[in-house]
Amino acid sequence: MRAACLQLFVKPCQPDDNLRRALALARAALAEGAQILVFPELFLTGFCYEPAPQSAAHDLPPYPRLDPLRAMAEEHNCLFVGSVRTRRENLGFCLDRSSLELRAKIHPFKEERKHFDGGNYITPANTLWGRVGTMICYDLRFPEVARILALQGADILATVAQFPALRLDQWRTLVCARAIENQMPHLACNWANGGGSLIVSARGRVQAEAGAEETAIIADIDISDRDLFRREIPCFADRRPEIYRMCGLERSNL
Repeated sequence: MRAACLQLFVKPCQPDDNLRRALALARAALAEGAQILVFPELFLTGFCYEPAPQSAAHDLPPYPRLDPLRAMAEEHNCLFVGSVRTRRENLGFCLDRSSLELRAKIHPFKEERKHFDGGNYITPANTLWGRVGTMICYDLRFPEVARILALQGADILATVAQFPALRLDQWRTLVCARAIENQMPHLACNWANGGGSLIVSARGRVQAEAGAEETAIIADIDISDRDLFRREIPCFADRRPEIYRMCGLERSNL
């Protein structure tokens, strides 16, 4: 599968301008054969805390601002991943021509907690392109999230973020670590304000990496190589959840 991270400059409270540039990046990526396209966190609005936009109808289901993406998904049979806000939730989404699936950000960061509640369940989204495990920015720092998604059968990890440039060394390390420890491809799209979006293979190989500009990075991801890697190094088969539980480190299936 051909995947793209659409590294967009996100201007707070300027959804029309953000959407215009997002669609231009999407068209360019589709012209290069992209089938899975990932946007940054809150790519339309940014962290816009003005009261009026928060309650506007276009920020509520069925999210009419996503209609241009719906049309593209129908025309090109592709999958879009990103996040949108609704009331007090930062919702990761997977949108293809058949459905829109939503997953809330689990860990709001600092100031965000005044405006957003954390999600209360973790599960991959079912799409026409496989099961996608979405994580939103700060969630990347919690290995439990990616591991639960992996244990529940995710085929791909997709992180949408607004990571700051001053912590890009941590971003890069965390993105690669989540891919390696869960042995699955990782599409990690940061905003261009921070830069450094990555497409990483299940083996931890960086297949595409962005600089600091507004751009699309594209690479092929191989689910069959994920399965081969898991046979070569059978981390999941060798897990000992009974020990984890005994040490108080495991709940349910973790």
